[in-house]
Amino acid sequence: MDKVRRRVCLQLGVAAAAGLGVASVAAQQRFTIRYNHVLGPAEPYHEGFMTWARRVDERSRGALRIEVFHSAQLGREEDIIEQLRQGAPLGQNTDAARLGNFVPGIAVLNAPYFVDSVDEVARLRESATVRQWTDELAQRHGLRVLSFGWVQGHRHFFTNRPVRRPDDLRGLRIRTPPAPVWQESIRALGATPVAMAFGEMFPALQQRAIDGVELVHNNIPAGRFWEVLRYANETRHITLVNFQVVSARFFDSLPRELQQVLVEEADRAGLETTRRIQQLEAEIRPQLRTRGMTIIEDVDIAAFRRAGERAYEVLNLVEQRRAVHRELGRS
Repeated sequence: MDKVRRRVCLQLGVAAAAGLGVASVAAQQRFTIRYNHVLGPAEPYHEGFMTWARRVDERSRGALRIEVFHSAQLGREEDIIEQLRQGAPLGQNTDAARLGNFVPGIAVLNAPYFVDSVDEVARLRESATVRQWTDELAQRHGLRVLSFGWVQGHRHFFTNRPVRRPDDLRGLRIRTPPAPVWQESIRALGATPVAMAFGEMFPALQQRAIDGVELVHNNIPAGRFWEVLRYANETRHITLVNFQVVSARFFDSLPRELQQVLVEEADRAGLETTRRIQQLEAEIRPQLRTRGMTIIEDVDIAAFRRAGERAYEVLNLVEQRRAVHRELGRS
């Protein structure tokens, strides 16, 4: 009987030790990340961030919490990124274009027709060149990428006149985020880029300060852009890959168990959100028609691809694209 008792006690001790992990962390320290994004509360991304926050809280038993703030409630994206670099316990949904301000090569992920599908985005994890860029962001610029598996979909031009070829964009002022790769990509495709914060687009369209925007389908109903735009021109010129970023200093201060939880749940929620967006796109297109928008499907994609080459040349991203495509097995 004593041998049996000792064996049981030993097994319980091993199980308890294996289960310490996050539970022991929860008993010692608690951490909070205030997470900012520019999209509205009706956007699929916001729901995805809330799911991520809930799961992190559950898995960490309250040791790590994420407080999600929509509609840029904590401030402009660029300002939050600067605070992250200083070590603030914040987070930001961002893109390769803005991160390219620090590591120029990574901006290539945001260039015209760089990737064509969600599967290709997933394979970017295999790229040694991409890993080198994300490591540099953390080590030299204080920005820790948790996940870039959040794909918002293809971006298209939304305007008040039909666009089928790059020439149709000539003379149109199109809002873009304030980063060089956005500016040069839209310029290469034929339009005049106008840097502007996300929340300023609707009034700018009302006041005719801009002639159109380039967004994903899911942004349109959330922002009620059908009230000020007539055409959805399906150029698919950028597959929008989003990055979830926190302060590298703050991330390094977390116990390893919490780091693992934060990264794993970011990837998991990102994949689910990407799939949800793909489902929603099929539902939203008929909604746009019902609201009076015309969807232009017969776009000359080949002409837009050719025009987009100019952006790679101007931004000196030709070699970077070649390196990543080679690692993905693309010619």
